Amino acid sequence: MLLLRCIVGDLRAAGRLLRAFPPVSAPPRPPPIAQRRSLSRGGNQSASSATLKLRTRLAVTLLVGGGLLAAWRYVYAEKQQKLRRQRVEQLQKAALGQGAFSLLDHHGRRRTKADFLGSWVLLYFGFTHCPDICPEELEKLSSVVSALDGDASLAPVQPVFVTVDPERDDVAALARYVADFHPRLLALTGTAEEVKAAGQDYRVYASAGPRDEDGDYIVDHTVLIYLVSPDGLFLDYYNRTKSQDQITASVRKHIQTYVALGTP
Repeated sequence: MLLLRCIVGDLRAAGRLLRAFPPVSAPPRPPPIAQRRSLSRGGNQSASSATLKLRTRLAVTLLVGGGLLAAWRYVYAEKQQKLRRQRVEQLQKAALGQGAFSLLDHHGRRRTKADFLGSWVLLYFGFTHCPDICPEELEKLSSVVSALDGDASLAPVQPVFVTVDPERDDVAALARYVADFHPRLLALTGTAEEVKAAGQDYRVYASAGPRDEDGDYIVDHTVLIYLVSPDGLFLDYYNRTKSQDQITASVRKHIQTYVALGTP
């Protein structure tokens, strides 16, 4: 009897202990297969829609950006062309190099300005008895022409040397002198009046100094290299401070951006 009471007491204590713990709920059931497929399709459709919107925005951005860039390039090109036309008009008003000279080349042939129309020309005025400046400038000019000759995309440039000392620089003297420079260098001379007229056309200053006991003298003259366009129009000039590379770059740019007279 005592044993039975102990068993019943233990059962009651166990019951109270179990009631002290919260009830354990059953794990949630997974959604049906059809519902899971629907949710999956909904997620894929949302991702696809977001991707499509992103691509559309990118396409619109690229299209608008490309249009703005094309418009800017067009406006810039028009502006540059307008500036070039204004530059040509200013040079025409300057009336520099617009005369029609007539001189003899170092082969003895008569040459006029019309012979150089259609060609780019680098022009230098000097004299064969010049001790250092003229040889240096003609060497620089020759190097520029050689550098430009190496670019097949550019039109050839004709180097020209005009004497300011026709008394000593006859055809034979010029022929000997030009042999030391660029093979296409063309030297020009003439009577004192012809040479003076050609120099004045480019506003070249030239004045012979006093003669020594041997009759030798130095000619003080303008030291510039002139760039003349195929229209026969003076475009630019380069003094002694300009290096070969600077002149080459400048002439190249002039050729690449050249607009012929009469071009709208």
